[in-house]
Amino acid sequence: MTSPFDAAVRDERALTSALETADFAPALMTLVYLTGDFTLLDEVSPHIKGAWSFLESVPEPLKKKVRTRLVTALKEFAAEGAQLPPLPDPKSLRRMMSASVGAEVPEEYVPLFVEELRLGNVDTRALQWRSDPGSFRRDAFKVVIVGAGLSGVCAGIRLKEAGIPFVILERNTGVGGTWFENHYPGAGVDTPNQFYSYSFNPNPDWSRHFSLQNEIWKYIDDTVDNFDLRQHIRFGVEVTGANFDEAGARWHVSCRASDGEAEVLQCNVLITAAGHNVAATPSFQGLETFAGEKVHTAHWDHRVDLSGKRVAMIGTGASGMQVGPAVAGAVDNLTIFQRTPHWAMGNANYHRPTSDGQRWALKNIPLFNEWARFLVFWAASDGFHKTLHIDPNWHLPAQSLNSENHAMRENIIAYMRNELDGDEELLRKCTPDYPPYGKRLLRDNNWFKMLKRPNVDLVTDPISHITESGVVTKDGSEYKADVLVLATGFHASKLLWPMEIRGLGGTSIRDVWGDDDPRAYKGMTVPGFPNLFIVAGPNTILSHGGSAIFHTECQVTYILQAVREMVEKDVATIEVRENVYRDYNDIVDNKLQNMVWSHRGVTSWYKNKRNRVTMTSPWRLVDFWQITHAFDPNDFMLVTNADHDVSEQQPV
Repeated sequence: MTSPFDAAVRDERALTSALETADFAPALMTLVYLTGDFTLLDEVSPHIKGAWSFLESVPEPLKKKVRTRLVTALKEFAAEGAQLPPLPDPKSLRRMMSASVGAEVPEEYVPLFVEELRLGNVDTRALQWRSDPGSFRRDAFKVVIVGAGLSGVCAGIRLKEAGIPFVILERNTGVGGTWFENHYPGAGVDTPNQFYSYSFNPNPDWSRHFSLQNEIWKYIDDTVDNFDLRQHIRFGVEVTGANFDEAGARWHVSCRASDGEAEVLQCNVLITAAGHNVAATPSFQGLETFAGEKVHTAHWDHRVDLSGKRVAMIGTGASGMQVGPAVAGAVDNLTIFQRTPHWAMGNANYHRPTSDGQRWALKNIPLFNEWARFLVFWAASDGFHKTLHIDPNWHLPAQSLNSENHAMRENIIAYMRNELDGDEELLRKCTPDYPPYGKRLLRDNNWFKMLKRPNVDLVTDPISHITESGVVTKDGSEYKADVLVLATGFHASKLLWPMEIRGLGGTSIRDVWGDDDPRAYKGMTVPGFPNLFIVAGPNTILSHGGSAIFHTECQVTYILQAVREMVEKDVATIEVRENVYRDYNDIVDNKLQNMVWSHRGVTSWYKNKRNRVTMTSPWRLVDFWQITHAFDPNDFMLVTNADHDVSEQQPV
């Protein structure tokens, strides 16, 4: 039978045509991988200045030489049975990776990328049983997952592969979590999609390099069907709380269906993948008196017609920066109320569609997808982590953290000045008084160009109150509005809220965390709450780059290994040791004290009222990968089912 690859290679015209518009670096890496010939790599590498596709300036004759040789190599590959050559040795892989991104890739990243890209066509993140579970059968073990967003779907897929029974409880009528709920105008991702996708389910069909909400949601929905997961999801079921039954070593999960019917489920392990998508509504005086229509970005009502209306938008964070440019052309007037400006940088690929050649190559050329993923992984992650650290000897501490962070600041200001056509007064309003990355650095969605529109006004005076006809600022100015858009974010620091989670002795997670001081071991487990695992828990939020999906996959890999420990060793309860939990959080706090989010000029939802950073991760992606790569049972107290009824339980 002829494979799709054989047919693609036989159509040499289509192959050659696709390579003309496909990204060049993945094509070069595919050639080197297939042939083992580094000659052209050395010839090309001086012309590559970064991992983004727009940072290469390879002369066209040299590109043509690479493409021609790749066509030949692919035809030979097909003729030899389309068997990939053995995985190159780590030194060669590192040489390839470094050349393709125009920078030295440290040795520690090579095994990470071998796993992330599934080089060698092995999915090492899938759970491998070490022994027969024996009398403690896998099908007697139950898991409940809260939420069918990206994290819950990932956990479900991995549990299904492992043969462990589970159910996903989802309060919405469909999958996707934040991508199901957030469908405001302009909603989209600020991580390139080739990286913002599961490593085990790459998508060659993204229409853009940074896709919009509808396409991301469809990817999640398609993933659920591709892995036959829908049968394991109960939609319209909201988890209201969970209590740990010490006698039975089970979680009792309380939930409520959309028709109001209450139910309690029992499980051995509870995984929360509920995210941080409980909308935060501002408490301005008079908000309830506004006579026009109000709409929150997290609960957008598409029946609200903004055409020709006077619109007041409160908030200039990530959602505001996407909504504003998307609606400015349709409204009569858009008045934007800004409490704090955000750093935002342009990216040449942000609005760029994926070329037909790129999509063809991703579908048909072996290894092209893997190298395309590597490039955006590197471009959007750890390369600038060192700019986030405070240099105590830095002479401009109010503006920046260190020389590299300051250079970034100056580059962004120059970019903004250009986008604002040199309007210094508007530039002053748009320039933050804290260092870059103190708050999430945003992608410019033509925000600055929008601010130059004659029907757009940026107001920086604080809001005093809301009237039935508009917004009044503290200087006494009143801004009339027909519609209020609330781009005011989420209650992100209230992790697991509003669920009531009670562990040993009936202790509530709120008793341990309060409203704003969450801590967990590796962001996932808390003493006193056995058999509970949190995905996207404390200090796991990425604010310096990377992909939340990568972090999710790391956490799910770790959680599945913990579950394996329970199943194979007939464990009733697994609970992180207090000293392990405490020592880990001390390390996290110490690291964060010297990073941008602890800078004295930064206020954000990343910190609690005592100025402790609770949300953001201090780790490079390679660090978090290493931290979560192997579950160590010595960090936990494990009590077997045989010992569970002993009055003084001893760890095994």
